[in-house]
Amino acid sequence: MQKRNIGNIALIVAIVSVAIAALMVFGSSLGLWDPIVGFMASRNYNNLLGYVVVIVSVLALVISFSVKSSAKQDRNAKGKGILTSTIALLLGLAILSPSIMALVIKPVKYPPIHDITTNTQSPPQFEFLTDSRVGAKNSLVYGGEEVAAQQRQAFPNIQPIATDLSVEAAYQKALTVAKNMGWTIVAQDPKALRFESTATTPFFNFADDVVIVVSSLEQGSRIDLRSVSRIGIGDAGVNAKRIQEFSQRFSE
Repeated sequence: MQKRNIGNIALIVAIVSVAIAALMVFGSSLGLWDPIVGFMASRNYNNLLGYVVVIVSVLALVISFSVKSSAKQDRNAKGKGILTSTIALLLGLAILSPSIMALVIKPVKYPPIHDITTNTQSPPQFEFLTDSRVGAKNSLVYGGEEVAAQQRQAFPNIQPIATDLSVEAAYQKALTVAKNMGWTIVAQDPKALRFESTATTPFFNFADDVVIVVSSLEQGSRIDLRSVSRIGIGDAGVNAKRIQEFSQRFSE
């Protein structure tokens, strides 16, 4: 095997590895496996793929630089080998970027809860969705004060949405915001001013269930949300961020 081809080999290894890494993240969205399968595969093998690509790329760079380039054709081949090896190295570092970022940026520590609501005293209840929903490991029964206390400490800004809109207008706006955020509406009850929906995470396609209830105030109305993950003890703050984004969009 000629040394001039080593850069191409490194690039092929890098491209295949990137494809595998991406497949682990987005395979569930393609219906290939359950979200937890892709998540665990990525957790166990993503860094391994990255290290393999980096090692192969560095070796390819060393070999490419060592190629003698007396003739113009040899110089072109050497330059191409260095270029392809460098691209492969960058792809390897891209695969490792989550781990690199974790070293550079101190990760936020979230409490081990997966049920977030704007009303911890009387959280909105699910009526259509049940504990038998597809792929669910977590119950929709609220965990009580233990969960509420952890939420209040970690996410003190999670509060009900107060608006001057009538309950009917607030309900329709909440429904519109939910649809614009890409949630799948699974049940609607306009008379009771409530609806239930399912939201999926952009990575790994984890499904979380959301219920929204609108109630009247002396002037205007109040919107309460509750977002619950189907699997996992903790949610890395995803449910809280979802409620915060909804609140921001609703207030715009």
